[in-house]
Amino acid sequence: MSPLPAQFTDRWGGPREGLTYDDSVCWHLLLGSHARVRAAVAGAQQRLARFGGMQMTPARWLHVTVLLVGPAVAVTRDDMSEMLAKARTALAATRPASVTLGRVLYSPQGVALGVSPASALRPVLAAAETATLEVIGTNGSTEDWTPHLTVSYSTGEQPAAPVIAELGLGGHGSP
Repeated sequence: MSPLPAQFTDRWGGPREGLTYDDSVCWHLLLGSHARVRAAVAGAQQRLARFGGMQMTPARWLHVTVLLVGPAVAVTRDDMSEMLAKARTALAATRPASVTLGRVLYSPQGVALGVSPASALRPVLAAAETATLEVIGTNGSTEDWTPHLTVSYSTGEQPAAPVIAELGLGGHGSP
Protein backbone atom coordinates (compact mmCIF):
# COMPACT_ATOMS: atom_id res chain seq x y z
CA MET A 1 0.00 0.00 0.00
CA SER A 2 2.28 2.76 -1.20
CA PRO A 3 1.29 5.48 -3.67
CA LEU A 4 -2.26 6.73 -3.57
CA PRO A 5 -4.46 4.99 -6.11
CA ALA A 6 -6.32 7.05 -8.69
CA GLN A 7 -8.98 4.38 -9.01
CA PHE A 8 -10.50 1.69 -6.80
CA THR A 9 -11.10 -1.68 -8.42
CA ASP A 10 -13.38 -4.58 -7.60
CA ARG A 11 -11.56 -6.60 -4.94
CA TRP A 12 -13.28 -9.80 -6.02
CA GLY A 13 -13.94 -9.14 -9.70
CA GLY A 14 -12.03 -9.78 -12.87
CA PRO A 15 -9.44 -12.37 -13.74
CA ARG A 16 -6.60 -13.01 -11.34
CA GLU A 17 -3.20 -14.46 -11.83
CA GLY A 18 -1.47 -16.57 -9.24
CA LEU A 19 -2.33 -17.05 -5.62
CA THR A 20 -4.90 -14.70 -4.12
CA TYR A 21 -6.10 -14.11 -0.59
CA ASP A 22 -9.57 -15.29 -1.62
CA ASP A 23 -8.64 -18.94 -2.20
CA SER A 24 -5.79 -19.31 0.24
CA VAL A 25 -5.00 -20.15 3.82
CA CYS A 26 -3.71 -17.12 5.71
CA TRP A 27 -2.40 -16.33 9.15
CA HIS A 28 -4.57 -13.57 10.64
CA LEU A 29 -4.50 -11.72 13.93
CA LEU A 30 -8.17 -11.21 14.75
CA LEU A 31 -8.69 -7.87 16.50
CA GLY A 32 -12.47 -7.45 16.38
CA SER A 33 -12.88 -8.29 20.08
CA HIS A 34 -10.99 -5.14 21.09
CA ALA A 35 -13.34 -2.22 21.75
CA ARG A 36 -10.77 0.44 20.81
CA VAL A 37 -10.09 -1.26 17.47
CA ARG A 38 -13.81 -1.51 16.73
CA ALA A 39 -14.28 2.17 17.64
CA ALA A 40 -11.44 3.37 15.40
CA VAL A 41 -12.71 1.33 12.47
CA ALA A 42 -16.34 2.28 13.06
CA GLY A 43 -15.47 5.97 12.75
CA ALA A 44 -13.82 5.44 9.38
CA GLN A 45 -16.60 3.12 8.21
CA GLN A 46 -19.28 5.68 9.12
CA ARG A 47 -17.51 8.23 6.95
CA LEU A 48 -17.22 5.69 4.11
CA ALA A 49 -20.88 4.67 4.29
CA ARG A 50 -21.95 7.47 1.95
CA PHE A 51 -19.83 5.99 -0.84
CA GLY A 52 -21.22 3.17 -2.93
CA GLY A 53 -19.03 0.26 -3.87
CA MET A 54 -17.36 -0.16 -0.48
CA GLN A 55 -17.84 -3.34 1.55
CA MET A 56 -17.12 -2.73 5.21
CA THR A 57 -15.14 -5.35 7.10
CA PRO A 58 -17.49 -6.72 9.78
CA ALA A 59 -16.27 -6.01 13.33
CA ARG A 60 -15.85 -9.70 14.17
CA TRP A 61 -13.54 -10.18 11.17
CA LEU A 62 -11.25 -7.20 11.71
CA HIS A 63 -7.76 -8.57 11.30
CA VAL A 64 -4.14 -8.04 10.42
CA THR A 65 -2.98 -10.45 7.73
CA VAL A 66 0.36 -11.84 8.80
CA LEU A 67 1.15 -14.41 6.13
CA LEU A 68 -0.31 -15.96 2.99
CA VAL A 69 0.32 -19.70 3.46
CA GLY A 70 -0.78 -21.19 0.15
CA PRO A 71 -3.78 -22.48 -1.80
CA ALA A 72 -6.59 -23.76 0.43
CA VAL A 73 -6.84 -26.94 -1.63
CA ALA A 74 -3.23 -27.82 -0.68
CA VAL A 75 -3.48 -27.21 3.08
CA THR A 76 -5.48 -29.64 5.21
CA ARG A 77 -7.22 -28.92 8.51
CA ASP A 78 -4.63 -31.15 10.17
CA ASP A 79 -1.88 -29.01 8.59
CA MET A 80 -3.54 -25.87 9.95
CA SER A 81 -3.87 -27.39 13.43
CA GLU A 82 -0.23 -28.47 13.42
CA MET A 83 0.97 -25.06 12.22
CA LEU A 84 -1.07 -23.33 14.91
CA ALA A 85 0.31 -25.63 17.62
CA LYS A 86 3.89 -24.98 16.49
CA ALA A 87 3.38 -21.22 16.39
CA ARG A 88 1.75 -21.23 19.83
CA THR A 89 4.72 -23.14 21.22
CA ALA A 90 7.16 -20.74 19.56
CA LEU A 91 5.31 -17.72 20.96
CA ALA A 92 4.60 -19.11 24.44
CA ALA A 93 7.27 -16.98 26.11
CA THR A 94 6.62 -13.90 23.96
CA ARG A 95 4.85 -10.97 25.60
CA PRO A 96 1.66 -9.74 23.90
CA ALA A 97 2.39 -7.17 21.21
CA SER A 98 1.29 -3.59 21.75
CA VAL A 99 0.50 -1.80 18.50
CA THR A 100 -1.23 1.36 17.39
CA LEU A 101 -3.69 1.88 14.57
CA GLY A 102 -2.33 4.80 12.61
CA ARG A 103 -2.67 6.60 9.36
CA VAL A 104 -5.12 5.71 6.65
CA LEU A 105 -3.66 3.54 3.88
CA TYR A 106 -5.14 3.13 0.42
CA SER A 107 -4.76 0.45 -2.22
CA PRO A 108 -6.74 -0.08 -5.41
CA GLN A 109 -8.66 -2.77 -3.50
CA GLY A 110 -9.65 -0.81 -0.42
CA VAL A 111 -8.97 1.27 2.66
CA ALA A 112 -6.98 0.24 5.73
CA LEU A 113 -5.43 1.62 8.89
CA GLY A 114 -1.70 1.18 9.33
CA VAL A 115 -0.56 -0.94 12.29
CA SER A 116 2.68 0.06 13.97
CA PRO A 117 5.29 -0.58 14.96
CA ALA A 118 5.74 -3.49 12.56
CA SER A 119 8.62 -4.68 14.72
CA ALA A 120 6.15 -5.57 17.49
CA LEU A 121 4.55 -8.13 15.18
CA ARG A 122 7.80 -9.60 13.80
CA PRO A 123 7.83 -12.45 16.37
CA VAL A 124 4.35 -13.46 15.20
CA LEU A 125 5.46 -13.30 11.56
CA ALA A 126 8.59 -15.36 12.31
CA ALA A 127 6.57 -17.99 14.21
CA ALA A 128 4.03 -18.21 11.37
CA GLU A 129 6.76 -18.54 8.72
CA THR A 130 8.64 -21.20 10.69
CA ALA A 131 5.52 -23.22 11.49
CA THR A 132 4.38 -23.02 7.87
CA LEU A 133 7.80 -24.12 6.60
CA GLU A 134 7.96 -27.05 9.03
CA VAL A 135 4.47 -28.31 8.19
CA ILE A 136 3.96 -27.66 4.48
CA GLY A 137 7.49 -27.06 3.25
CA THR A 138 7.24 -23.37 2.34
CA ASN A 139 7.45 -20.30 4.54
CA GLY A 140 4.52 -18.61 2.79
CA SER A 141 4.41 -15.17 1.24
CA THR A 142 4.49 -11.78 2.94
CA GLU A 143 4.45 -9.74 -0.31
CA ASP A 144 6.28 -6.69 1.07
CA TRP A 145 4.46 -6.98 4.37
CA THR A 146 2.90 -3.77 5.63
CA PRO A 147 0.87 -4.53 8.76
CA HIS A 148 -2.58 -3.06 8.30
CA LEU A 149 -6.18 -3.56 9.32
CA THR A 150 -8.64 -3.41 6.42
CA VAL A 151 -11.55 -1.03 7.02
CA SER A 152 -13.32 -1.72 3.72
CA TYR A 153 -12.85 -3.39 0.38
CA SER A 154 -13.83 -1.85 -2.92
CA THR A 155 -16.52 -3.75 -4.79
CA GLY A 156 -16.38 -1.80 -8.03
CA GLU A 157 -14.53 0.59 -10.27
CA GLN A 158 -14.66 4.08 -8.81
CA PRO A 159 -12.42 7.11 -8.43
CA ALA A 160 -10.37 7.08 -5.23
CA ALA A 161 -10.04 10.86 -4.84
CA PRO A 162 -13.42 11.43 -3.10
CA VAL A 163 -12.70 8.69 -0.55
CA ILE A 164 -9.18 10.00 0.05
CA ALA A 165 -10.58 13.52 0.48
CA GLU A 166 -13.09 12.23 3.02
CA LEU A 167 -10.65 10.21 5.14
CA GLY A 168 -7.41 12.03 4.45
CA LEU A 169 -4.05 10.56 5.37
CA GLY A 170 -4.13 11.14 9.12
CA GLY A 171 -4.67 8.66 11.91
CA HIS A 172 -7.90 6.84 12.72
CA GLY A 173 -9.77 8.10 9.67
CA SER A 174 -9.34 11.81 10.25
CA PRO A 175 -7.74 14.16 7.72
